[in-house]
Amino acid sequence: MKTVRIGAGLGFYGDAWEPIAASIERGGVQFIASDHLAELTLAILQKDRQRDPALGYARDVVPLLLRLWPLMQRHGVRFVCNAGGLNPQGAAQAVLAAFAAKGLKARIAVVTGDDVLPRLQGDAADFPHLFSGAPVQGVRERLVFANAYLGAAPIVQALDAGAQIVITGRVADAALFLAPAVHALGWTLQGATAARDLDRLAQGLTVGHLLECSGQGSGGNFGAQGHWQTIPDLAHIGYPIAEVAEDGSALITKAPGTGGRINFDTVRQQLLYEVHDPHAYHSPDVVLDMGSIRLDDLGQDRVQLTGARGRAPGERLKVVAGYRDGYKAEVTWGFSWPDAWDKSQRAQATIRTLLQERRVPHDELYVEHPGLNSAHGPLAPLPAADALNQLNEVWTRLVLRTPEKAAAEGFGRLFPWMGLSGPAYTCGFTGLHNVSELLGIWPTLVDRAAVEAGVTVELMGAPS
Repeated sequence: MKTVRIGAGLGFYGDAWEPIAASIERGGVQFIASDHLAELTLAILQKDRQRDPALGYARDVVPLLLRLWPLMQRHGVRFVCNAGGLNPQGAAQAVLAAFAAKGLKARIAVVTGDDVLPRLQGDAADFPHLFSGAPVQGVRERLVFANAYLGAAPIVQALDAGAQIVITGRVADAALFLAPAVHALGWTLQGATAARDLDRLAQGLTVGHLLECSGQGSGGNFGAQGHWQTIPDLAHIGYPIAEVAEDGSALITKAPGTGGRINFDTVRQQLLYEVHDPHAYHSPDVVLDMGSIRLDDLGQDRVQLTGARGRAPGERLKVVAGYRDGYKAEVTWGFSWPDAWDKSQRAQATIRTLLQERRVPHDELYVEHPGLNSAHGPLAPLPAADALNQLNEVWTRLVLRTPEKAAAEGFGRLFPWMGLSGPAYTCGFTGLHNVSELLGIWPTLVDRAAVEAGVTVELMGAPS
C-alpha cells in the first residue's frame, strides 16, 4: 500500500529547528510541515508590520530554511509552512533573497487570500464575536488585521504545481499536514461526500493535530504526575513523524536515536490538546469525530492510529481578527522576610491610592504573585496570611491596563520613591519602563465561498 512520511516542523514562532534535521537525516520523511502561527503570534506580527510594512511574517523562517534547505535538497524533502503570517509575499521574498545570497534555489509557492479585514470593516455585515455574540461595531474602527483560516486545498494546488516550499498566511494548523497526504496519496478533498473519502480526510486531520505542536507530540510538555520523569533525553527530543497510508491509517513515530517518547499516553495527551468537542472537531476540510479513534501502542516509539470518522465541513470559516485595545504597563516588586506578605499588601494599597488621587485613567490594575498564584490563580488558593508572612520573599506583579498611552508611560514613576519611603526590605523593582500597546482578539465567522473565491497560489523562484 502506498504511504507518505510527514514530519513535524516548528510548533510556534521561535521553536527549535534542530529536531527537524534529525527527521530529515534519519526519519525518512518526504515532507516537513511547520506551524509558526497562533492568535498571539499574529498580534506580534502586526506590531512588526506597524514598524515596517515589509514585515508581518514569522522571521524565523529565513534562518530555519537557510540551515535546513540544503539538507532537504539532498534528501528530496519538501517544506510547507504558515510563516507568511500577515505578509506571505514578504516572507517568500525574504527567503528568496537570503537563498540568492547563498547560491541556493527553490521553487516557492505563496498562498494568499486569507486577509478578510476589508470585509469586517465594511458596513454591511455584522460579524459578531464568536463567544460573546457582541457586534463588531464596537471595535470596527480599531481593527488592524482579520484573517480567515484556510484549508488544505491551496497547499495541495501548490504541491501539485511542483512547489518545493509552500508559504501560507493563516491556515488551519492541521491543514499544513493534511495537504501533503492529499497530494501524495491522491485523496479526494474538495467536494468530498463519500464516507470513505471523509474518513480518510479525518485521519489526515488527526495526523495534523498530533504533529502540529512539534515536541509536545513526542513527550515534551508531558504532565502526568509520576510519569513525566520517564521521558528520556529531552535535550535531544525528536519531533513526531507520521507514516500515512493510502487508506488513511497512520503510524506515529520519530527519528531513531532521538529523545522523547512516542507511546499511548504521549499521543493521547496531544490528541485532546485544545479540543472543545472531540465528536465535532471543526476544520475547513472536514469535521472530525474522535469518538471511534483507536491508538495501538506497538512499542519502540510507534503508535498506530485508526478509526477517525469525518463529516462534510460547514459553509463558514473561522476568522481571527485583532484590534487596538489600549496599553499596558507592568512592574514587578519584591519584598523580603519578615512580614513579606503584609508589606506587599500595603504597597498595593499605596499604589491604588496614588492612582485614585492622581485620577490616572485605567480599566484594570491586575495583581499576581509569581511563585504563589501566577500559574494557577484561583485554582491554587493561597495559604493564610500568617503562613505567607513566614516566606523568605514575596514578589508582586502589578499590571495597569489603560486606554491612554501617557497613563501607561507614567505608571512606573509611581514606584521608585517607595524604595526608601515604602514598606521595609524591598528586594527591588523590575519593569519600571515596560509599556506596550495591547491588541484584543476578535474571533468570528465568515462565508466560506466569498473567501475561497479570492485565494491565490503564486509560484516564485527557480526549482533547485
